[in-house]
Amino acid sequence: MPTSSSNSDLSMYNRESTVSSYCRLFPVQFSSGIGSTVTDSNSKTYLDFLSGCGSLNYGHNHPELKQALLNYISNDGLAMSLDLHTQAKSHFLQTFAANILEPRSLDYLLQFCGPTGSNANEAAIKLARKITGRSNIVSFTRGFHGCTMGSLSLTGNNHHRSPSIHQLMGVTHLPYEGYLGSDVDTSELLIKLIEDTSSGVDLPAAIILETIQGEGGLNTASAQWAQKIAAIAKKHGILLIVDDIQAGCGRSGTFFSFEPLDIVPDIVTLAKSISGFGLPMSLLLMRKNLDHWFPGEHNGTFRGNNHAFVTAAKALELFWATDEFMVTSGLKMDHLISRLQDLSLAYGFALKGRGMMSGLDIRDGTLAKKILMSCFDNGLMFELCGPNDEVIKLLPPLTATLDELDRGMEILATAMQSHCSSAKKRSKQRVSDKKRPAIS
Repeated sequence: MPTSSSNSDLSMYNRESTVSSYCRLFPVQFSSGIGSTVTDSNSKTYLDFLSGCGSLNYGHNHPELKQALLNYISNDGLAMSLDLHTQAKSHFLQTFAANILEPRSLDYLLQFCGPTGSNANEAAIKLARKITGRSNIVSFTRGFHGCTMGSLSLTGNNHHRSPSIHQLMGVTHLPYEGYLGSDVDTSELLIKLIEDTSSGVDLPAAIILETIQGEGGLNTASAQWAQKIAAIAKKHGILLIVDDIQAGCGRSGTFFSFEPLDIVPDIVTLAKSISGFGLPMSLLLMRKNLDHWFPGEHNGTFRGNNHAFVTAAKALELFWATDEFMVTSGLKMDHLISRLQDLSLAYGFALKGRGMMSGLDIRDGTLAKKILMSCFDNGLMFELCGPNDEVIKLLPPLTATLDELDRGMEILATAMQSHCSSAKKRSKQRVSDKKRPAIS
């Protein structure tokens, strides 16, 4: 664990369960955050490229979102409302439709779930099973969909699955694109298993996938592969669910991560940055003909977080009413990827991910952690992903400045120079865009 940045007396946290994790990587007490910067109780600042694991796409305490929330609270607006009609919810529904659904010709209904992404995925598979009358769900290797029992059954990571392994049923895990190598089209295996009545794989109710596997190592789905998966689902009456909980809300370069893939899922799950402010909120989007619920059949006490509705609506109005924000963010994403490509060429580590959800495959979890610890001591926070925590995952706020991105990348470059073997280093000269490898 990093030690030079440790501060304050953290002994009171001995009362907290050992299940906590991020605080073990970053053992300081944080006191405030503005934009891309967080400050600890010793007044040391850090660039936050962790962003609440993708829950803070617009940074910490964005002033206009904060003011909208303060105004609402000062006027005694309802904090929670179950699923009662409220002005805050009405405004969010109208704003989401006007700024997100209608410009993309999407006619989804919205279901407010419990406060987490896992709650939304639970609702998605429950609805798919109800609609089709079938129980099997196809999920993919290295996928992560949550830690409640149903969503955990979809998750591939044994670290999360092992305590409940005997209760995780009704899911067939198949290889994601690239899992068996670049020369194997894993969609063909899915076709074979579904169409062979003796394969032992029951016809699924749904196929669930992440177009960018956040926890699984920043693995990305190509348009060709995703379209084949969508075609298989449509042909066999299988519902296609895209888990856009981490990759959605603009992080991948478009509001929905599946937009560049030219597919339209039957069901989409959103959470993390949908509230715009880090407040708990999750959504299930469904085609209108899929709304088979009876009233109250699936519920959750905190599905009416009006504070989240307020900041979510304000974020949509502020960032998504025009294309300007995505154009600006796209330039920043290109800049970040360019800096990562330089490190990729210098050290031979593969680029991973897409947009502001990108990183490097260090191939060695121990080495990746040394780099992370060095970066933290020098004022940069991010996390690791992949089956052995071997992939550096950068999730800067979409509102980060080019200067902040450059400062973060300089800290990362310095850490890699210190910890990566000189034998692995290649030319440090910047190369032209034509010579840079394509992001994977």
